Amino acid sequence: MQPKALKVLEFDKVKEQLLEYASSSLGKEKITALAPSTDFAEVVKLQAETDEAAGVLRLKGNVPLTGIYDIRAHIKRAVIGGSLSPIELVQIASTIHVSRQMKHFIEGLTEENVVIPIMAEKAEQIVPLTNLEQAIKYAIDESGEVLDGASAQLRTLRHQLRANEARVREKLESMIRSSNAQKMLSDTIVTIRNDRFVIPVKQEYRGHYGGIIHDQSSSGQTLFIEPQAIVQLNNQLQDIRVKEQQEIERILSELSAKTAEHEQELRLIVDILADLDFLFAKASYGRKIKGSMPIMNDRGRIVLHKARHPLIPIDEVVANDIMIGKDYTAIVITGPNTGGKTVTLKTVGLCTLMAQSGLQIPALDGSELAVFDAVYADIGDEQSIEQSLSTFSSHMVNIVDILKTVDENSLVLFDELGAGTDPQEGAALAISILDEVHQRGARVIATTHYPELKAYGYNRKGVMNASVEFDVETLSPTYKLLLGVPGRSNAFEISKRLGLNEKVIERARSHVSADSNQIDQMIASLEESKRLAETEREEARDYLRQAEKLHHDLQQQMIEFYEQRDGMYEKAARKAEEVVEQSKEEAEKVIRELRRMRIEKQAEVKEHELIDARKRLDEAVPKLDRTQKQLKKKEKIHVLKPGDEVKVLTFDQKGILVEKVSDTEWQVQIGILKMKVKEKDMEYVGSPKQQETKPLALVRGRDADVKLELDLRGERYEDALMKVEKYIDDALLANYPRVSIIHGKGTGALRQGVQEYLKNHRAVKKIRFGEASEGGTGVTVIEFK
Repeated sequence: MQPKALKVLEFDKVKEQLLEYASSSLGKEKITALAPSTDFAEVVKLQAETDEAAGVLRLKGNVPLTGIYDIRAHIKRAVIGGSLSPIELVQIASTIHVSRQMKHFIEGLTEENVVIPIMAEKAEQIVPLTNLEQAIKYAIDESGEVLDGASAQLRTLRHQLRANEARVREKLESMIRSSNAQKMLSDTIVTIRNDRFVIPVKQEYRGHYGGIIHDQSSSGQTLFIEPQAIVQLNNQLQDIRVKEQQEIERILSELSAKTAEHEQELRLIVDILADLDFLFAKASYGRKIKGSMPIMNDRGRIVLHKARHPLIPIDEVVANDIMIGKDYTAIVITGPNTGGKTVTLKTVGLCTLMAQSGLQIPALDGSELAVFDAVYADIGDEQSIEQSLSTFSSHMVNIVDILKTVDENSLVLFDELGAGTDPQEGAALAISILDEVHQRGARVIATTHYPELKAYGYNRKGVMNASVEFDVETLSPTYKLLLGVPGRSNAFEISKRLGLNEKVIERARSHVSADSNQIDQMIASLEESKRLAETEREEARDYLRQAEKLHHDLQQQMIEFYEQRDGMYEKAARKAEEVVEQSKEEAEKVIRELRRMRIEKQAEVKEHELIDARKRLDEAVPKLDRTQKQLKKKEKIHVLKPGDEVKVLTFDQKGILVEKVSDTEWQVQIGILKMKVKEKDMEYVGSPKQQETKPLALVRGRDADVKLELDLRGERYEDALMKVEKYIDDALLANYPRVSIIHGKGTGALRQGVQEYLKNHRAVKKIRFGEASEGGTGVTVIEFK
């Protein structure tokens, strides 16, 4: 990849931002060395790694990477026999600890069925050096101090050291507390010089204590003297300190040797942690810029959806759709220097470099980028005073270099092509350069303010005109890229908005050719059409998304409905089968009883009659069709009439038609309730003559005026019981299986009296209070034997 393009497109600034997300110097080292790859397979792999890490961050929020150190130098010194310092050993232990944490973290994700094959492979290679880690932590604390428990010898020496220090301090403190001490000492304190305990003695009393002078104050008035009385004790202390240091060195040497034994495992841990730190740094950066993984191709195709420049704050940058490489391989962005054109060039170039480096790009999901062998960029004014090069010359030097090596696997970005010289010659050069690059098959995006290039896209196959939208009302660019619309001059409109005299503007218009005016009007029309099309497309996209969601929801609801309905059908059929089986068993018992009676009592019951009876019972058993998914509607359409039994579909209850209240509605009696039901919500079950039995019984007895319920509300107790007695007899004559008595709630006396009477009645099988829909405790429902 061209170093000049990396610099011009500011890829280094992206790497600087990326460095903030590395957890260790190892990760930062890999980021510093980061460069775009030109190998398609490698780029796909790099993108997969970053996407995998981004998925982990979305699930877990963060990863345990704190505490990684670059221990490669420590390992090397340990291997050649050197003794590591306590801090270096602590760093080794910390790095081992992080590797164990990461291994456990990744294995936990795989157990949760998170698909992370790349990280799982890395975690599998980590060897958990628990013994080495524990040996170091047992001997050295986090601040790098060797602990007393590092060895039994060190514990003994430290104990002796503290005991001797206590004796020395005690001896010296007795000296400074003496009666003459205040006069002879500069200060009543015990201090240390040259690792030996001393006291500050005034110059004139130096001979009083004897001993050794270790230091003096800057004024020379105070001498730090080790009194003769404690010289021997200090010598003993020094001897213990020497032994302590020798034991510490022995412990460190032993730990260093253990480290050297695990050289290969430690180097592998360092490499894997560096890779993981690098991966999660890329994923964290992608999350910060709200990036996504691009689809990579090797066909030179770029499709960016709402792409943003990564170095411009998200709340300020304008997102653009940019496409090149399918129907056209060149884009010419024309129009005045209103800003936005250069940003568009850099956005495409920088997104390409980021994608080829394995970074996510600041664009929506589904964006597509190509892997190029080279990215060339001639952007910005590189006028050189030292080389005596003008703006035009500096541009031409770059373009000459580009033309030497550009091919079909190149992406070329030209900013203000042909600028810095005579407009007519510059435009001609620009057209010629574009033709040359385009003919070589490279993908090229160029910006120019030359009006001659507006027609370039119309005269060349595979070239697309574009411009950056400018709002004349606000006198500022919107930075919105308009593909297919060439730029137009806004000088007259801007001048008018700024207050330039209308006559001056009209005179200026007269100097512009009619062709130019027509072109500008055409461009203005194209811009308006483009704007309207974009708005309508967004609206259509929203409607499509809503329709797809609604369609999906309806499908789910229909599936649930059919599954629930089929389940209810099967449950009902199984229940019916069980009931009939029970009846069949009972009938078998009766038949056996009849046979026994015929044999024993010579009853006139024929065998073939018994067989026929059992055959009819067999045929009455319903067959459960478990494959049936839908009940077939009856082909014959029945004309409903009062007295017909129907099933009210909305309540899944059967009822009797009372009367027709309108063209589409009937009054239906369901239990003790009467309600209006639409004809479409009913299903015909049968007429009174066709039905032999009814759940709530149509009248089949002699008294056709007996109602299904008796209302006792307002009746006196004695009269009510008389009516109940007569009503029960009438209901039995009418052959009703079940009736209801409405007694109301009230004080409960009437209810209790009615129920006491019914409990003792010989024909009553069961009584119960009504359901909520039947009247609750204000109604007693009676079932007859």
